[in-house]
Amino acid sequence: MIGIIGAMDIEVAKLKEQMTEVTVVKKAGREYVKGILNGAPVVVVRAGVGKVNAAGCTQCMIDTFSVDYVINTGIAGSLQAKIDIGDVVLATDTVEHDMEAVAFGYPVGQIPQMDVFSFEADEGLRRIAKESCEKVNPDIHVYEGRVLTGDQFVSGDEKKKWLVDTFAGYCTEMEGAAIAHTAYLNEVPFLIVRAISDKADNSAHEDYPTFEKKAVERSVRLIYEMAGRLN
Repeated sequence: MIGIIGAMDIEVAKLKEQMTEVTVVKKAGREYVKGILNGAPVVVVRAGVGKVNAAGCTQCMIDTFSVDYVINTGIAGSLQAKIDIGDVVLATDTVEHDMEAVAFGYPVGQIPQMDVFSFEADEGLRRIAKESCEKVNPDIHVYEGRVLTGDQFVSGDEKKKWLVDTFAGYCTEMEGAAIAHTAYLNEVPFLIVRAISDKADNSAHEDYPTFEKKAVERSVRLIYEMAGRLN
């Protein structure tokens, strides 16, 4: 079974509409929608915004449904000039950019007492996602790189530059690394998929509402195709 997590209703509503044989399991304040998507058994849920919501949702999904994969779909702000609004970033790995324990000898982003600095996405899932996106979204570019996560909406040039200089990130958002962290601890393969809705700079507040819907539509097409290939 494939576990599919989005942060907001808009990110999962379109997927739910395409599901058949649907049942709903209510747990820990969320509705986990179980059914068939493009021939594949899936469970789809809205996690809510932020790292705590994302981690709690992921653990509950793994415990309740014993999913074989976790795919997190959503939107993000671009950190690279070459990555335009509407493009898709597939995570090679993820980092919690707001984790800071420098006083104890850890680099910024390193979670104390963890055996890894970043959480690496599953290469097989990433390959399938890339092939799927190129098929269903031929009008955009697909990039593979590091996704950065923090409990903040990045919308300033100074912060954006720091994220790039410190972590070489491709995009920034608010849930991916927490989902990756939880999947890693449970030894469940995962992938973070991000459609770009803004440039994470001083124009982000204006760009986000305009391009959110279009970015989500591309993500939905990608996830639908992926589900069929993973079945």
